[in-house]
Amino acid sequence: MDPYTEESYDNHQDFNNLTIMASSSSSTSPAVATTPSRYESQKRRDWNTFCQFLRNHYPPLNVSQCTGTNVLEFLSYLDQFGKTKVHTLVCPFYGHPNPPAPCPCPLRQAWGSLDALIGRLRAAYEENGGAPETNPFGVRPVKLYLREIRDIQSKARGVSYEKKKRKKASTTTS
Repeated sequence: MDPYTEESYDNHQDFNNLTIMASSSSSTSPAVATTPSRYESQKRRDWNTFCQFLRNHYPPLNVSQCTGTNVLEFLSYLDQFGKTKVHTLVCPFYGHPNPPAPCPCPLRQAWGSLDALIGRLRAAYEENGGAPETNPFGVRPVKLYLREIRDIQSKARGVSYEKKKRKKASTTTS
């Protein structure tokens, strides 16, 4: 089952019903419904998926009980739905970005997808009443896990995720 299905909307804020009230001097003005942006829709879907994961957890958890460990369990759970081939150390294609033949290496979630997911969930946590200092998506173990996944995948696929260094502006004096 794909974790991004739209089945779990029960007790969560529905971002589809966002409205903007037109400000005017009259006492009643019509509400104008807006459609959420792609980012907001994805954030809502991700939040609902995470909340569903917590409800299915044994024992079931509330968001307020969630820890960084639960976030790491969620990321591991999502790996089964990944589409990125990550070569193992014993694979002959380890370190090759475009292997010439198929191999039995596992499909995993791409680092960039996980990084973006954590960013959206971090924002959604605070939008749904969580305090920034208790946000389980921003704790050190989650950051370290993402860094480790980035490093493993960059080596396995021969892709560099290094930040580009800025060129210093050369100033000429005469």
